[in-house]
Amino acid sequence: MKKKKTVWTRRVFIRTAAAGSAGSAILMPLVVPSSFFVKNAPSNRIRIGAIGTGRISREADMPGVLKYRDADITAVCDVDSKRMEEARLFVETYYREHRNIRSYKGLKKYDDYRDLLADKEIDAVLISTPDHWHALPAIAAARAGKDIYLQKPASLTIAEGRALSDAVHQTNVILQIGSQQRSHPAFHRACELVRNGRIGEIKTVYVGLPGDPAGEDEPEMPVPPNLNYDMWLGSTPWAPYTEKRVHPQQDYSRPGWLRIETYGAGMITGWGSHHIDTAHWGMNTEYTGPVEVEGWAQFPQKGLWNVHGDFRTEALYANGVKMIVGGESKLGIRFEGTEGELFVTRWEIMDARPSSILYSMIGPNETHLYNSDDHYGNWLDCIRTREQPVAPVEIGHRSCSACLIHQVAMHLKRRLYWDPVNERFRNDDEANTWLSRPMRSPWTLEKV
Repeated sequence: MKKKKTVWTRRVFIRTAAAGSAGSAILMPLVVPSSFFVKNAPSNRIRIGAIGTGRISREADMPGVLKYRDADITAVCDVDSKRMEEARLFVETYYREHRNIRSYKGLKKYDDYRDLLADKEIDAVLISTPDHWHALPAIAAARAGKDIYLQKPASLTIAEGRALSDAVHQTNVILQIGSQQRSHPAFHRACELVRNGRIGEIKTVYVGLPGDPAGEDEPEMPVPPNLNYDMWLGSTPWAPYTEKRVHPQQDYSRPGWLRIETYGAGMITGWGSHHIDTAHWGMNTEYTGPVEVEGWAQFPQKGLWNVHGDFRTEALYANGVKMIVGGESKLGIRFEGTEGELFVTRWEIMDARPSSILYSMIGPNETHLYNSDDHYGNWLDCIRTREQPVAPVEIGHRSCSACLIHQVAMHLKRRLYWDPVNERFRNDDEANTWLSRPMRSPWTLEKV
């Protein structure tokens, strides 16, 4: 008899939880009325600079901070002056409309993140730049003593990720990786159930991820006068400008750089940084990585966009758990164990076999995972307490490095053996060339 499938919804979750109980250009001085402040003095507030003000910043990162009245975005930075000005208007409009400050205006604008980091009046930064611009400004921010919210993936390469984690630990700044699934109740609940043995011993984890479509060759275009294109390229090789290489000039739709391996790895790190991170959480492998990996992928044979399309990779962990990643699985994470299985995805849907797993209570003496109900709020709280956030830098680095290992396997199409302690492939010089990339001067790790 076929077992009935139970769908996990917000209603089920609530019921179960209840049962289980550039140079800088300053427009004008920042003049803010006293009603703007919740506490008695501005020194009690967290002053934040937003570095990178494109799609993810406007849709998630800036709004995620703006809703908190004890933190203020006081500066914006972008290599595209049009986007920077629109970000200024975005923030100032929000404050005028949501904090009843009719005269609010005057955010600082910077076209070079180094100038923003030199601003002593800024306590923390949101880094929402393209992937190839994640590690370097985050390392510089750590060394400047700024706390950091860094969009995932943590880095473009494993070497960058290791340098980032080391810099954060050396400076003791608070860094939250933008793996917001860790602050999502369904993912938290799923990983607690798995960690407490509700599906028995984990055997296989299936991570469903799509690929990206190929594109056509794109003609070289004049660089828009509002874009510092050389700065946008940063550490990557010079390449002729075309709009689909960078970001749209007329809107904030999905940018083309996401589909170019020079600037990111594609969906394996795009969505993979989320889902593999969740898999690690449930597997209790957050501070390590696979020991073997192999796979294949379809890569475009022509055109500007060249990240992977359909793919399938398979990794083995030291604890014997196998992870299978690719488009053959439903988008999300499925944990399969000796006594059952559990599936979770971002839209607050879970199902399990047997269905009774979903209603299981976690006892007081069992494993209780870090509980955060808001990713940005958790970061701000940790800035005040100096405690580690739900997605700290080393965990973010390990989930990102696992994704990048899968990318290497896609290209080399043979079994690779990974040493998660020394973070190198075993006896494989060719594979180890993928640990880093040449970086165009002056944007190198040595010169941060």
